[in-house]
Amino acid sequence: MAKLSKSTLLVLMSSFVAFGALAQDSTSDLQKQVDQIKSVLPKFAIPMREVGDRFQDMYFAAKDGNWALAAYMSKYMNGAMNPASLTKADEYKTWKSFYENTFAPVTKAITAKDFKAFDAAYTATIGACNGCHTGMGYGFIKVVKLGAPPNSGMDYKIKSNPGDVPP
Repeated sequence: MAKLSKSTLLVLMSSFVAFGALAQDSTSDLQKQVDQIKSVLPKFAIPMREVGDRFQDMYFAAKDGNWALAAYMSKYMNGAMNPASLTKADEYKTWKSFYENTFAPVTKAITAKDFKAFDAAYTATIGACNGCHTGMGYGFIKVVKLGAPPNSGMDYKIKSNPGDVPP
């Protein structure tokens, strides 16, 4: 193995230190960029608003036999909450548990095209939503079952099957 002169060793050591500093600055800049991106992503309120809209649409779709629309609304209701997995991770865990457990009977009834079971599960879910809102300090947000479709631009009466929703 060749011997290195003191000056060569000093240059190499300085290079490693400088490279380490550059790497650290680069990591710091990258983290700053990630934090900036996260700061503009929706937190919880905006995705939850979409959840509410889709939840209401789902009821009228199921009621009128548009099971694909009900399944679609359920699927994308859950997907709407994805930004919160980064921006509000603790609250997202609550949502994920809610969707996978409390909401599961609604999904099951949609798959079975069973409006009676759907209506019961949907009504129970409204109570659970309101309990969750209260538990998280948002008791002033109360979900109700609407008496008329929320979206006049949607045809809820198209007869379809839950499996008609593309993957």
